[in-house]
Amino acid sequence: MKSLPDSVIFHRSTPEFNETSVPVALTRDHTTAAGVWAKINVIEGALTYCITGEVPERHKLTAGVDGIIEPQVKHFVDVSGPVRFRVDFYR
Repeated sequence: MKSLPDSVIFHRSTPEFNETSVPVALTRDHTTAAGVWAKINVIEGALTYCITGEVPERHKLTAGVDGIIEPQVKHFVDVSGPVRFRVDFYR
C-alpha cells in the first residue's frame, strides 16, 4: 500500500461511521476523483480495505493502521464486525 505524497494537503473528513451507519456506496467498488487521495482512519475495531484495481489487495485496518486510497483506484471496504472509522481526503 502506498503512502500519502508529501505534496498533498488535507481537504476534509467524512463523519464518523460504524458497522450500521457505513454508507452502502463505500462497500461497493468506487474511486476518488483525479488528484484526490484519501486515508481510512479506524478509530475502534477493524475493517478490510479492498483494492480491486489491476493488482487486487486486501488490508486489515485497525486503530493505528490506516488505509491509503490512491486517486482513481477502484476499492471498497468490507465491514464484518464492530468498527468506528472516518475517511480523510487530501488534494
